[in-house]
Amino acid sequence: MSALKRFATDRADRRLAQVRAGVAGKVVAITGGARGIGFEIAEQILAVGGRVAIGDIDGDAVGKSAADLGIEGVELDVTDSASFEDFLDAVEERVGPVDVLINNAGIMPVGSFLDYDEALIRRTVEIDLVGVVLGTRAAARRMVGRGGGQIINIASVAGRLAAPGLSVYNGAKAGVIEFSETLDFELERQGVRVSAVLPSFTNTALVTGINTNSIVKTVDTDVVGRQVLSTIATGRTRTTAPASMRWVDAMPVTPLRLKRRLARIAGTDRMFLDTDASARAAYSKRIGQGPDAG
Repeated sequence: MSALKRFATDRADRRLAQVRAGVAGKVVAITGGARGIGFEIAEQILAVGGRVAIGDIDGDAVGKSAADLGIEGVELDVTDSASFEDFLDAVEERVGPVDVLINNAGIMPVGSFLDYDEALIRRTVEIDLVGVVLGTRAAARRMVGRGGGQIINIASVAGRLAAPGLSVYNGAKAGVIEFSETLDFELERQGVRVSAVLPSFTNTALVTGINTNSIVKTVDTDVVGRQVLSTIATGRTRTTAPASMRWVDAMPVTPLRLKRRLARIAGTDRMFLDTDASARAAYSKRIGQGPDAG
């Protein structure tokens, strides 16, 4: 083995040891845990010795996923503060006091803003932003009372990148990023840390029917899971998944003309407007978007 490969292997081993030390034994509650990123995070936490419970609005799905993983699963509506309190109560009773809450539940409607109906706008903001705020408040109050804890909010690089067709989602995720940083500043002195993880577009149902390209690539859920576990272990206030996307933090101060030129080059000026509606139909119906939405 070359010296470079040995160095890379040693570095990976040190990172894994750091993650194990930071996660093992902790009780972690995950919203939106029945599928996608949430399910992946649960699997990875279990693999390094953490104790996990998942919540999801889809009662059948969360029951099946929890059974598959051998963990507790609870039906949860993140937009309802009473439901969130019941979720945390159930986790405490069945698993233990929550050391880490991961606010992962979210939806991503796409398309022309002028075509969004009011119900979809409200639903997106209530799940993607208000749900994060309510869940954070519920968990933080308990954590402060116990003298410490950690909350990780799953935002998105979309919260830093203006993308036509993602207007409401962009706005909600930008709110999650700034909310998380501000609250971390406020609660750190009381022993509670709040972090935001910003995934790139991830291979889940959210990106079904969206034609990405060689510039805007999607990542697999395991990439996001590893960054979340690393954040638990290190307590970083904000990180991207993958880490190579951290340049998005410079976008808010990038000149407008340059941002729009870069968007045209990358194709993001049309990517979320020109989607495959038929391929996306099942997801759109599930989140309440489209003519067949329930």
